[in-house]
Amino acid sequence: MNQLFKTIVIDDEPAARRLMKNLLQEHSDVVEVIGEASNGKEAIEKIEKLRPDLVFLDIQMPDLTGFEVIEQLKEKPNIIFTTAYEQYAIKAFESNAVDYLLKPFSKERFEKAIQKYLHQQKPSSEKTQAVLDSAAQSPVQQNRIVVKDGSKIKIIPVIQIHYIEAADDYVKIFTPEGSFLKKKTMGYFENSLESFHFVRVHRSYIVNTQLITRIDPYEKDSHLLLLSTGAKLPVSKAGYAKLKEVLGI
Repeated sequence: MNQLFKTIVIDDEPAARRLMKNLLQEHSDVVEVIGEASNGKEAIEKIEKLRPDLVFLDIQMPDLTGFEVIEQLKEKPNIIFTTAYEQYAIKAFESNAVDYLLKPFSKERFEKAIQKYLHQQKPSSEKTQAVLDSAAQSPVQQNRIVVKDGSKIKIIPVIQIHYIEAADDYVKIFTPEGSFLKKKTMGYFENSLESFHFVRVHRSYIVNTQLITRIDPYEKDSHLLLLSTGAKLPVSKAGYAKLKEVLGI
């Protein structure tokens, strides 16, 4: 008897979900559809509750992208992406053994994706992370940061960030609504926010330069940064050099 793999279909278009379920019905001897979702937040809830082996995941959805959905999951299932856009990510899919279906796809292409899943070992978390890193270059994802706030999902526009502080394996993102934790490195945000007027002024701080009101000398070779929000942040010697270059001082 074949092992029965459990799957969830996620797409904001009802017709696309129906098509996928109809195609999967022809593989009912090996794949069981245990749920579906029409948006990113619902997708996260369903995946965490039902723990499927395989997820068919649309990339472009109104609230969260498919990549942002994966990023919020503690345990990442096998993913077959479906997309009509996001051409920039296709090379990442191919090189990291994560399959994708480019809409509109044929029944033959769908069959190929199913067979690839059935005959491959589970992709490693490193390969999935490589896809996420590539997807992070998307203009949509560069303009915002998605975090978990308790059981809720919060989308933070980059322009609302005051500063970012290192916090062990996480970073703490400070906004007008308070601070939020995100499991990313300071290096990641230093690179991804560089074009949005953000500067790493210290090994533990990245600041929105639009909020700087004053830079005062502090201890030897260091300075203290004052933001319009009232926050005071340390500035290292290397950070001060970067600031002078960016601010033209």
